[in-house]
Amino acid sequence: MQANMTIYLNERPLIISASEQNIPAGINGAKVYQNPDTEKIEKVLQKMEEGKKEAAVFLTEDVKQLFKKVSLHFTVLVAAGGLITNPAGEVLMMFRRGKWDLPKGKQDPGEDLETCAIREVAEETGLHTIDLTHKITETFHYYPMKTKKVLKHTYWYRMQFTGTELTVPQIEEDIQDIEWIKPENVEKYLKYSYENIREVFKAEKLI
Repeated sequence: MQANMTIYLNERPLIISASEQNIPAGINGAKVYQNPDTEKIEKVLQKMEEGKKEAAVFLTEDVKQLFKKVSLHFTVLVAAGGLITNPAGEVLMMFRRGKWDLPKGKQDPGEDLETCAIREVAEETGLHTIDLTHKITETFHYYPMKTKKVLKHTYWYRMQFTGTELTVPQIEEDIQDIEWIKPENVEKYLKYSYENIREVFKAEKLI
């Protein structure tokens, strides 16, 4: 069975799935569209972007192929970021634009994803003594940028901080605060985060 692919549009999930049985609990009330054509995709995306739909499901035999079709409605930007823990087992989160977030950023031309993730962590947090251990997952979320509709495709990596340097928030990226959070307190912070960030924690079994 092919895995679901989820795009978040203003925190509302558009799920592309191969089976109705694969639809996550909690959004069973969402309207299901079987093999939507380009016109139907456009209409559903528009309604979700405007907040007129809370969720939607596209059903198809080929999840990746339909995802590519949906992606044509956006400008796709590739990014990479990190879920970082320290030797005490605490998780790093940043406060930016009213939400708790993880460090991430756009891939530079010719840069591989792992290098991008480590560079972005260093730039946004000031941490340089980082070991990248493995890839966690990929997330997709929409945001408007000037006249473009951007779909950010982010690759997330698990990282370990092994140094002694202090965190330094990157002010020019609107980062106001950085905290090391005890595992038992992570859920409290995620209440004030984004759905795609919750997906990263879920994928790594930290919530």
